[in-house]
Amino acid sequence: MLIGLLKAFFIGGVICAIGQLLIDYTKLTPARILTAYVITGVILSGIGIYQPLMDFAGEGAGVPLTGFGHLLAKGVREAIQERGAIGILTGGLTAAAGGITAALLAGLTASLIFKKRIKS
Repeated sequence: MLIGLLKAFFIGGVICAIGQLLIDYTKLTPARILTAYVITGVILSGIGIYQPLMDFAGEGAGVPLTGFGHLLAKGVREAIQERGAIGILTGGLTAAAGGITAALLAGLTASLIFKKRIKS
């Protein structure tokens, strides 16, 4: 169990450290870096690299945005096998529905709790 935690911490930390380096040493905006992370997860999943990383590091690779991209690609792949070409449109959203819903509810809750401030 301790080894699994260490693997997850290390891989998740490396993924986050790469993002921090991109923020610190490039002119990329955080939004572009986040988008690039999701796309990287999709690409790595599509070519078969991300699943072995998930098997090795568990949620250390599943929690960052690259894991979200992997989840989208995995959902599309499974939906295509089950439903055919329509799975291209439905698979990713079906697989990620729980995470998307949680993010929307967290955003809604935060907007109701915290006071709106206008930047000057």
